[in-house]
Amino acid sequence: MGSREVDVYSLCLQRDFVAQHFLVGGDWGDENRPHTHRYRLEVRLEGGQLDQHGFLVDLVELQDAVDAILGRIDERSLNDLPEFAGLNPSLEHFARIVCQELDRSLANGRLEAVEVRVWEDGSAWASYRRTR
Repeated sequence: MGSREVDVYSLCLQRDFVAQHFLVGGDWGDENRPHTHRYRLEVRLEGGQLDQHGFLVDLVELQDAVDAILGRIDERSLNDLPEFAGLNPSLEHFARIVCQELDRSLANGRLEAVEVRVWEDGSAWASYRRTR
C-alpha cells in the first residue's frame, strides 16, 4: 500500500498570565490552600486548508478569542469560575476547559485540531487536543 501525503498548517499563540487556585478532593499539603501560579497558555491550531487570504485563522481573531478567555481568568481564582464548579482545578481540567471554549469560538470548517497546553510556573504542563 502506498502512503498518502497530507499537508497540515499550524498556527500557534502564547500568552502569560497569573491566577490562583487550591486543590480539592485529596491531601496535597500546601496545594490545598489558595496560592498563586504564573501560567503560560500555548494554543496550537491545525488544518489543511487556508482561506482566501492565506490564513488558517486570522491571528487577530485567535488573539481576541484567547484574550477574552484570559480576561475572565487573569488574577482570579480558578475555584471561583463556573467552568470549574465541582472540579479539581488541575492543569488537565484547565487545558480541556480552555481548549473546548476556543474550539467553539473559532469553529470555521478549516480547523482539524485545536490543542491547548497550560504551563504552571514554567516547570510543569498539561495539554488537551480536540480533533475533527
